[in-house]
Amino acid sequence: MRDVNTSFTDAIGRVHVPAGDDARIVCLVPSITELLFALGLGDKVVGRTGFCVHPKPQVRKVPKIGGTKDVHLERVRELAPTHLIVNIDENEKPTVDALAEFVPNIVVTHPNAPLDNLPLYRLIGGIFDRAEAAETLCRRFLAEYEATESACAGKPRECVLYLIWKDPWMTVSRDTYIARTLALVGWDTPELGSADRYPELQLAPELLRKVDRVLLSSEPYAFRERHVEQLRTLLSRVRDGRSRIDVSLIDGEMTSWYGSRAIEGLRYLHAMRCDGVSRA
Repeated sequence: MRDVNTSFTDAIGRVHVPAGDDARIVCLVPSITELLFALGLGDKVVGRTGFCVHPKPQVRKVPKIGGTKDVHLERVRELAPTHLIVNIDENEKPTVDALAEFVPNIVVTHPNAPLDNLPLYRLIGGIFDRAEAAETLCRRFLAEYEATESACAGKPRECVLYLIWKDPWMTVSRDTYIARTLALVGWDTPELGSADRYPELQLAPELLRKVDRVLLSSEPYAFRERHVEQLRTLLSRVRDGRSRIDVSLIDGEMTSWYGSRAIEGLRYLHAMRCDGVSRA
């Protein structure tokens, strides 16, 4: 039996009480939509973005309400949600403010490091009466985290440039979930001196001299093998004859999706970095 006196605090300090059995959730965060299903809350999810593609095929039955940033406000209103789940990085505040005019409960999330998954599981599980399922995910995550940390502890650290866009080139700052997840396996992102969390950059010689490896993410830009070859050619010119930088593809869902997929993500990075398994 749930304790109605219990409360849960989200990423901006907003306090939430347990939801009733009639909860109706619209989620604007792809990885958290997947988490809701993993917690057994799929029947409560009444709306999702077009980027909320997991788990298949269950999520296909949930109505789309636009993208993470271009939300169809009237469509959300028609769905009459009791709760809206958003993320500080992925959703724009003016849109969330507009939705807050008719959605009673706005749950704000902001995982910024791998271990932030634990309070995330407990926040969502606690609000929606899935505390036991949340603790099961916590145990599974911690087991993968400790195994990955232990296996990668002896690996020499490398400086890794993680690219998420081209024309212009864009990367991630150290103050992001992605960078901290990469750091867990010994891949440190370069310090760029920018206040932006996802800064633009030039592939200049002074930067590339620091870099041991370049990772091309599958999202948000869909890098493919042809981009790997193009970048290798470009880097061979920029590096002024220095030793070749390794360039490879990486599955962006495994590095940027917190929630239940983060468990698989740690296993993926463990294999790619610590066991030497090539993964794209």
